[in-house]
Amino acid sequence: MVGYKSKKLMKVIEEKHMRYSLVRERDGVGDSGPMCQILDEESYQPIPDEVYPRTGCGIRVGSPYGRTYSSQDYWQTTPITEIIDEWIDEDGYSHVKFKTKNSVYVWKEF
Repeated sequence: MVGYKSKKLMKVIEEKHMRYSLVRERDGVGDSGPMCQILDEESYQPIPDEVYPRTGCGIRVGSPYGRTYSSQDYWQTTPITEIIDEWIDEDGYSHVKFKTKNSVYVWKEF
């Protein structure tokens, strides 16, 4: 049951106090929050316990729970076609710049 796995994963992430952001480079839109899900290539369902972007999979970042009726709860991409750059900042957090079919994004953990 996907919802159960997502809640279980969210508990682990919340305990670690990890947050993620996903921003589209051309216009700066995206989202951030405690949820990061890597979406399976075929089913587009979240892959349990995976949070790091990889080629062929989509990615969803934001909140696992509804925040407001007037705001989005997460930002989701189409499949990643290319990893452009990966680096770790001075605080030890990962950053990944990648391409999808139509956009370039920067994902980071903090």
